[in-house]
Formats: sequence, structure tokens, C-alpha cells
Amino acid sequence: MSDLDPSQPQRPPAHGIEEGDHPLPGWWSLAALATAVLAFGSIFLSVIRPDLTDPAASYDRAVTAELQAQFAEIGNLAPTAGTMGAFMTDPEKSRWLRVGQSIFAANCVSCHGSDGAGVSGPNLTDDHYIRVRKLEDVAETVIGGSIAAGMPAWKDQLSMNEIVLVSAYAASLRGGFVEGKERDGEPIDPWFPGGSD
Repeated sequence: MSDLDPSQPQRPPAHGIEEGDHPLPGWWSLAALATAVLAFGSIFLSVIRPDLTDPAASYDRAVTAELQAQFAEIGNLAPTAGTMGAFMTDPEKSRWLRVGQSIFAANCVSCHGSDGAGVSGPNLTDDHYIRVRKLEDVAETVIGGSIAAGMPAWKDQLSMNEIVLVSAYAASLRGGFVEGKERDGEPIDPWFPGGSD
């Protein structure tokens, strides 16, 4: 017996296949609904909170979390000659200069060059300085900048730990002279009197 309405015009079956009025399986309907909800939710989230869906922002958050975990190991640093000198001379702490180097690469190379030889900023690899006379002056210059030299103050862009590490790295470039910008200022005493820089 056929379920077809005899009052309706009938089409011949295509290749012997008859149409039936069968509902979609329940699991398929749920899967389609879940897909639509997730798609619209993702679009909504990307408009309202793009920082949560942006891969670059996610990477930055991961790097920040990693740095915070690492900084927990060294505590809160002070921009003193003793602290900076320890990162420059102590073999256990010198690995932190790589962090200072990455901060330098991200923020300082446009003025000081990738090797510290100077571009618009001074050559950091020679013994001539304008505002620096002792090791802690390097950190003070990074913190406060120099309006006359066109160097920005980094106290609001970098944490104190980052300032200490980038300052120690910049100071460590001294003595490995790289041909670059002409010498500025006056020669100063070694960072560590009685030792070599």
C-alpha cells in the first residue's frame, strides 16, 4: 500500500528511487545546531574580545607568563651597579643577559644597531660616553631617557627587571668595539676597577 496522495500529481521515480518523507536523524540536527552556535559564538567573541582569538595576542600572553615565571626566580631587581655587575660577571646569572639581549633587540636596535655600534644613538661598544660615568648610570639613562639625545624614557614601557637586564646587556657590549657611529663624549673608567670590561 502506498502513502502517496492519489489527488496529487505523481512523478515517476528517478532510477527506481522513491522519495520518502523521513525526518533528519536527531544526532545530525544536534550537530548542526551545535556547529551554528559555536560559529556565531566565535564570531561574537572575535568582535567583542579580539585579544582572546588573536594568535599573536595569545603568543604575547604566553611569553609574558613565561617571563613572569622566570622573573619569580630572580625576584625584584634594583638598578644598582652590584645587581647589574652580577649579571655581567657571575656565570650562574649571566644566562639572564640573553633576556636582556632580546629586550634590546625588541626596543633598542633602531637607535643603537643590532650589535650596539650605534645608528642615531651612541656606539655602546666603545669607552666613550656622554651621560654615563658609572655602571648604574646606564640603568638611570634607560629609566629616564634623554630628551637632548632623543632617547625615550623606558620606565613606563618596561618593568624594572627588564630595565636592569637590558641595561646589563647594553653595558656588557662595552669593550667589544664594533666599527660604527663615531665616538661621542669622554672616555670613562672601567665598569669594574682592577678588572677588565
